Amino acid sequence: MQNQQGIQNPQTQVPKTPRMNDRDFATDLLSMEKYMTASYNNALNEASHQGLYQDLLSIFNETQNEQREIFNLMFRKGWYKLEEADQQKMQQSYQNHQEYSSQFPYGNQMH
Repeated sequence: MQNQQGIQNPQTQVPKTPRMNDRDFATDLLSMEKYMTASYNNALNEASHQGLYQDLLSIFNETQNEQREIFNLMFRKGWYKLEEADQQKMQQSYQNHQEYSSQFPYGNQMH
């Protein structure tokens, strides 16, 4: 088994106490923003009124941008680690999706 390397910045230290620290607050906010964007996405899919759809879309975009800013902050501070993608798995996934695209009703027009 290959040793997967993580992608992470040096970690900004925070106090390790029972009280919430900056990392805890950022993690809590990121979780909330992820939940909210998923919820707004569902609402957008089911909005039957154009005006409501536009309002929800605006709120969704704001929420998504906030989520991205929190993610960037956490990544910069080393509080969010990403796993390095395995090149062989990525190639296999790409090939699988290429095979699926041949099953589309209009042939292989989507890339």
